[in-house]
This record gives sequence, C-alpha cells and structure tokens, in this order.
Amino acid sequence: MTLSTSYWPADFSQPVVDLTVGDALRGAAAQAPDATALVEGVADPAARRRWSYAELLEASERAARALLGRFAPGDRIAVWANNIPEWVILELAAGLAGITVVTVNPALRAQEMAYVLGQSQADGIFLVPAYRASPMAEMVQQVRGDLPALREMVSFAGWEAFCAEGGPDRALPEVSPDAPAQIQYTSGTTGFPKGAVLHHRGIVNNARLYTARLGLGPGSVQLSAMPLFHTAGCVMSVLGAVITRGTLVLPPYFDPGLMLELIAAERPATVIGVPTMLIGMLDHPGFRPGRHGIGTAVVTGGAVVPPALVGRVEAGVGAPVSIVFAQTDASPVITQTSPQDTAEDRAHTLGRPLPQTEVKITDPASGQTVAPGVTGEVCTRGYHVMTGYFRDPGKTAAAIDADGWLHTGDLAAMDERGYCQIAGRLKDMIIRGGENIYPREIEQVLFGHPAVADAAVVGVPDAKWGSKSPPSSGPRPARPPTPASYSATAASTSHRTRHRATGRCSSSSPSRRRARSRNSCCRSASSPAGLISRYRPKTQTSPPQPHPPHDRR
Repeated sequence: MTLSTSYWPADFSQPVVDLTVGDALRGAAAQAPDATALVEGVADPAARRRWSYAELLEASERAARALLGRFAPGDRIAVWANNIPEWVILELAAGLAGITVVTVNPALRAQEMAYVLGQSQADGIFLVPAYRASPMAEMVQQVRGDLPALREMVSFAGWEAFCAEGGPDRALPEVSPDAPAQIQYTSGTTGFPKGAVLHHRGIVNNARLYTARLGLGPGSVQLSAMPLFHTAGCVMSVLGAVITRGTLVLPPYFDPGLMLELIAAERPATVIGVPTMLIGMLDHPGFRPGRHGIGTAVVTGGAVVPPALVGRVEAGVGAPVSIVFAQTDASPVITQTSPQDTAEDRAHTLGRPLPQTEVKITDPASGQTVAPGVTGEVCTRGYHVMTGYFRDPGKTAAAIDADGWLHTGDLAAMDERGYCQIAGRLKDMIIRGGENIYPREIEQVLFGHPAVADAAVVGVPDAKWGSKSPPSSGPRPARPPTPASYSATAASTSHRTRHRATGRCSSSSPSRRRARSRNSCCRSASSPAGLISRYRPKTQTSPPQPHPPHDRR
C-alpha cells in the first residue's frame, strides 16, 4: 500500500477479542497449565521462585477472593512497590475481581504519592514497607489523615496472611472487557499528573498484538526490568507473557550485572528495556556477546533510540531490535518495528502501526492530515485508546476529540509505506530565529560523537537567537569531549545541525531527567530558546538506576 497522505487505516487482518485480564490468565492456565509463567529474577539462583500457569491462576484467584473480602468490584486499589512477584499476582487478582489497579511509582515522595491516592480516590493501598531507604509505610501514615477514601493499607510483608482471607466459597464476579483495569498516572511535567483509565479490552489486545508482531509464541521467555507501575511492565511484560503462554523473568530492579546473569541463566527470547538499560548492559565489564545472546528480539523505546545504538545492540546480542512508539494513554503501543523489517527501518523508524490501530499525522495548527514525509502531531484511534482521564473531563476532551482521535502531543513523520519517524514532543519543539528545532535531531547527531554514550537536549532562553546549543557532557577520564569536537561532529553530519552544537562538560546523566528538564526549560523558552544537552561518557559502566519516562504531556 502506497499512501498519498499521512494516514494509516486500521488493519483488520487480526481481530480485537473481548477478553479481560482474568480471561487471559484462565486461558493460559487451561492451555498450558504446567508451563512456567513467572520467575522471580533475584541474584541468588537458588532463591528464584517459579510459578506454573496453574499455580499462578490458583494464587491469583485466592488473592482475588481475599480482595473481595475487603473491597467491591469497581473499587480502586493502589500498588506501591518495586518489581516483586506479588505485584504481578495482585494485578491479575484485581482483574479477576473487577477491581481497578492504581499504579504508583515507588520513587514518589510523600506528597506526590498522596496526590495520586487522593485524585484516584483509592480505597486501599498495597505496599512494601520500605524501598531503597524510602520509608514507604511511614510516608503513607504521614498523609493518611488527608485521604478520607483510603480505608485499607496492606503490606506485602503480610501478603500470605492477607491471601489466607480468601475463602474458596467466595464467588468471583463477571467482569466486562469495557471495565477499567488500571489507572496509570502520567509524569505531570506540565502540571499535576493525569490518571489515564485503561480498560481490559485495550491492554489485553495491545499485549496480544504487540507480541504477535515480535513473533512470540508459547514457551517464549521474556526478561524485563521495566517497572510494573509503567505500562511497559504491567502490560507489555506481564500480559505479554500471559497472552503468549510464555515465561516472564522479573528482576526486582534494574541492575546491568543481574540482567546479564539472568540472560545467561534463563536464555530469554526477548529482553525489554529503555536505551539507558541497554547501554548499561553493553558497557558492563561482564558482557560477552556469545554468552549474552538473545533469541528473538530486544524491545526498546520510551526515549531516543539512536541508530548507532540499534546497530551496537544487534551486533552485541545477535538479535534484531524492535522499537516501540508507545504512550500510556494508548494502552500503550501504537507503532512498532518488526524483527523482519530491514536493518535500515529497524534503526531509523518506529515501524508501522499495530493492527486495528488508525494513525494520522496532522498539522498542529490546522488539524489537517499532512503529506507523507511532513512532520506533524501523531493522532491515533481504535480499541486501544484510554477511556479518559479519571475525574478530569476537561483534559479528556482536550486529548480525545469528538471523532475519537487521541492527540498524543508527539511529533513524527510518516512515509508513503506507513513507517513513522519520531521528531519529538510538540511541547519540546524549540524555535530558533523562526526555525523549528527538534531536540531529538540534535541528540541523534551528538550520539555519534566517540566520547558520548547518551544525550538529552533541552531548551533555554537566548536573547539574540532565541535558540543556540551549548551541550554539556560527562568527562571521559583520558580524553574528555571539547566544545570544538561537538561542533565538528554536528558540522560533519548535517547542515541543519552545524550551527547548533557548542558545549561544556558536565557529569549529569541525561536519561533520568530528560523529560523533566525538557519541559521545565521549554516552558520558560516558548519563544526564544537555547539548547543544553547532557552526556554520559562511554567509559561509564554502571549507569544510575533509570526510571522509564512516562509520556511527557
């Protein structure tokens, strides 16, 4: 199919099925009861708990009955914990019980957590007592008086006692595929976070179609350190394994050495991680291409994925990279490259839309669909679009128009084949002397610098040009990058970037703060703006623990 405009009609070759999270689990247990469903990916191999699908269904139904002893279908429970198997069981149990999961980032501070619990009107919270020196149980107690809806607080330290409340005589309800399964809070870099309400049909089918494009089947092992509070964790990873009757290996947090050990021991078909995670594994002194090969594909996205990194990953692990373009509000995957795509398309595009997914690129000013190759805002429509933002009809109406199109706020171009290339966020776009500048374009160029492992570009005010680019970088011990070398890299790559890169050195790591830095700076530089980019030197082998970026609306 050759497109005359940047509009991709829904591909109906694969159906949308009316399934709930509970239906997906029951189907897996019926078809593959003895297959390994879940592995706790802790460092000690002897301590790695494993569940078959029959055991996972039994544990989830027991927990679902316990939930119904304290909550009713339609209630909302928050989950505040790192990646532990009980998180997965609770997610599946809530799906069986018709209870909505409110995911909470364990890195939040007390007031941030209180906002999520209050705005979602959470009836209960399940949490670990503490994580990484954060006294989570104490923080909940500090704010509980301000949360009148919160009537239950359950520690995962008492998980077995809680599940024992689930008597076998308690019936589980019928749950509609249209019912809310999750409320996922966006990062709120342009204001308070918004709670995207995701329904069962959307997340189950998105996991099904995403894994189908990867070519995963029964028995496929998936290794993912993506946080379960994020759709890449609780949808792509958890439901992706369930829907394929595969195995999810779940480390408690991202650590490059642990990931490499799990690759060697569990032999995964796929590894899911943001670019910072992939760089951390490749840079780790223990990485060995022969020992750490991947069977089917490496899945990445959520941040800039430079072509150079795609090539490095594919050469290192011996498997193609599949880049996903995803947004929480879309359940989350919208477009995805296939392992069967050409090397050029895998490195330089975001692939085509998934089946049953309409996508168009529109002019942000006029709303008209643009011609192929022209940059505009990505809009999508279909089964995967969220129900709306919880208790926020105004922002829902601003995001989803009267015709059902979700306006993502992302800028991209679509070629005549339907393959998309991201340009950045609409709110990140910087104007330099009347010219539109997309931070991602400069990041891609500077990533090619021999001393640069990762990069992020943000806008800052400039009195003369409105925009210039003083990148700052982490120094390399023997030969730190210089401002002149940045300029040379940019000038040798493209005329569009040769005036945009002068620099200074900084030790900041970009990936953890890219979204927040961009939005805070660009908001103050919505007219004249400059650029700052931060780098991590390639010699750094142990990157900070990355927190995958939410959609940065």
